[in-house]
Amino acid sequence: MSIFIQEIKLHRLTWIIWTLAIGFMMAVAVMMYPEMQSQMTDISEAFSSMGKFTTAFGMDKLDFGTIKGYYGVEAGNVMGIGGAFFAAILGIGMLMKEEQGRTAEFLFTHPVSRTRVITEKLLSIFVMLLAMNLVILIFGVGAIMAIGEEPFLKEILLIQLAYFLMELEISGITFGISAFIRKAGLGIGIGLAGLLYMLNILANITEEAKALKYFTPFGFTDSAEIMTSLQILGEYLATGMAFLAAGIVAAYLKYRNKDLMV
Repeated sequence: MSIFIQEIKLHRLTWIIWTLAIGFMMAVAVMMYPEMQSQMTDISEAFSSMGKFTTAFGMDKLDFGTIKGYYGVEAGNVMGIGGAFFAAILGIGMLMKEEQGRTAEFLFTHPVSRTRVITEKLLSIFVMLLAMNLVILIFGVGAIMAIGEEPFLKEILLIQLAYFLMELEISGITFGISAFIRKAGLGIGIGLAGLLYMLNILANITEEAKALKYFTPFGFTDSAEIMTSLQILGEYLATGMAFLAAGIVAAYLKYRNKDLMV
């Protein structure tokens, strides 16, 4: 597991920065709730009259004036955007960096197979994402308790699980892409994460574009849907896991036979 450990060490600082940033921003958003609570009725009415904007962010299904609705919208957006970008950055650079940094030749002079390299790198991504979500979960629950509210654990855990699965999908897809490229991966990863986020907003705005939810992991992370139905939408999740599997398979097929000496 030396490659796995090495990847964890290499990404340690990045992981700390992203995890604390997402957790801190989410905690701050939750901690602001008591200050805004007296104005929530007016805010909820204002949002309810904003038409497509309200639908785009699921505020037509959640009561923004309650801690549950507030958490679903505010914390959901922070976890969604932050988690997606971090997952994309991890995935897109994991295989590409060996060629970009001219370390591939050195790595494969050791008695280690490419299959093992891919597996341990992939495992390191999944472990870092899992650890990040656990820390963020602590931030979220802790912030809710700090303002004197009772944690709604079932909903919180379902939302956190949905975002973890979303991050796995994005990291899996970008991991697969990473096997095909040699440089300029960061822009591709962040761009893809941003595109998938926008596709979900478009799908929320218009019924004609609802099928786009099958192509974006944000389709099954809709906090409004999760909180009202108390489940992750299986139809969108199944498609997402298929994309995750496809990205991983593509990485193995390409990288095991790729010419790394160029």
